[in-house]
Amino acid sequence: MSKIIEEFKYTEDHEWISIEGDIATIGITDFAQSSLGDIVFVELPEEGEKLEATNSFGVVESIKSVSDLYTPITGTVTEKNSSVEDSPESLNEDAYSSWLIKIKMENISELEDLMDSTAYREYCEANS
Repeated sequence: MSKIIEEFKYTEDHEWISIEGDIATIGITDFAQSSLGDIVFVELPEEGEKLEATNSFGVVESIKSVSDLYTPITGTVTEKNSSVEDSPESLNEDAYSSWLIKIKMENISELEDLMDSTAYREYCEANS
């Protein structure tokens, strides 16, 4: 079974979200990186870009496929992890420490639409 962090929230598209105040840190899950295989390219939005919940914010490309990244919440990008763009393989090494973007959240109630770790674990088991 893939690693799942208890405190995080999760999406059906296999993104994780960690909250600190009004800042959300977003990345892909261990399940996602494992399913993708060797990741060779990541494209992320620029700081200051406004993102809408459930819309694509970037791309991750592996030797198997190209997948869109989807933001779980609405907000403005405050920071992107340029080191992941420079070394996309870091997502395969540790998907949870290799975060992608940080967003200043606009609507905290959107978090209610996300899965907790238990629901995400069940979702992964049902879809693998």
